[in-house]
Amino acid sequence: MVMDMQASQESLELNGQKTIIKQKVLDFITQYGCSRAPDEAFDTLAKRIFAFQFEHNLPYRAYCMSKRVTPQTLTDWMQIPPMPVDGFKMLTLTSVPERDCEAVFTTSGTTHPGQRGRNFHPDLEVWDESMIVPFRHFIMPDRERIRIAVLSPAWDMNEHSSLSRYLTRAVEQCGEEGSSFFFHEDGLDFAGVERFLDVAVSDNAPVMLMGASSAYLYLLDYLDKQRKTYRLASDSRVFDTGGFKSTRTDMTVDDLYAAFARALGVDRSHCVNMYGMTELSSQIYDQNILSYYTDGSLNYSKETPSWVRSVFLDPATLAPVPDGEQGVIAHYDLANWNSCLAILTEDLGVRSSCGYTLNGRAKGAEARGCSITVDEVMAANA
Repeated sequence: MVMDMQASQESLELNGQKTIIKQKVLDFITQYGCSRAPDEAFDTLAKRIFAFQFEHNLPYRAYCMSKRVTPQTLTDWMQIPPMPVDGFKMLTLTSVPERDCEAVFTTSGTTHPGQRGRNFHPDLEVWDESMIVPFRHFIMPDRERIRIAVLSPAWDMNEHSSLSRYLTRAVEQCGEEGSSFFFHEDGLDFAGVERFLDVAVSDNAPVMLMGASSAYLYLLDYLDKQRKTYRLASDSRVFDTGGFKSTRTDMTVDDLYAAFARALGVDRSHCVNMYGMTELSSQIYDQNILSYYTDGSLNYSKETPSWVRSVFLDPATLAPVPDGEQGVIAHYDLANWNSCLAILTEDLGVRSSCGYTLNGRAKGAEARGCSITVDEVMAANA
């Protein structure tokens, strides 16, 4: 009986902390949006979330203690140890008990199908808000809605896919009448996309296509076989979620965007890439559509919303590198309030005054620091 009462009290305390943390993140998103938040505001909330995760996320706490970082020793948010993405495959990283989580997003598992990264969400209120605010800012700066064709599965087909959730929310919040998903149990609905494009040209209405790079490759091949090309209306756009996972290793991203211009009549200025990860609760965008409609310029570098900060680290030592120098990327995402707000990727990039560019994955010797960190995570949880 005493143990039951103690467990009940601990559950009440956790729920109270969870409610406060979640509301603070929502308030941060509302207050700062996609502008640069003051360093002090970001630092204060990052420390608050870290203390919450240190108390309740036991595998993460073990790792932080092995690095001798605690809420008491922390003086700056950049000292928060980033969890390597592989940790999300090997450990259960959640502050709220797994049984109390509304959603669990999993990685596609294409590299190691038996090991899928998992990101636990007690509910999706913060996730949904962190998705739609930057989407409207970076992708829809000129309009409230647009007709959308999605070349990937909807949320009801794959409830463990953060991308499916993302695309479904985009259509719900920003799609005009005629928007639809063209991916069914048997794959991509090529004929349906073709009809969508025919109607768009007939109406002379701007549209947006959304999908992974691989889906576009299949669509481009289909249109080529049909000997069909389009000149979509001005302000149409192509939204690419990345992920070349095909045998077309000879095609570059620039080649893909050139093909969009030829087949769809959408110029590079209106082709945009979204960089996201299952392990994150936020997305990062090319700025070219925003800059085009803001001042007529074309800024193709990526930028984060106010509640995400990306840090570039020496691949061997994981020490910060100066702007202009390539580093492996660590993301600090306040919307990741339940799992780990700091995540070490294996992606390489370079920051400039305009944003940053991605340069692929760290490999071999470049990934040595990441590998060492994974080993340290597992040793701390042995």
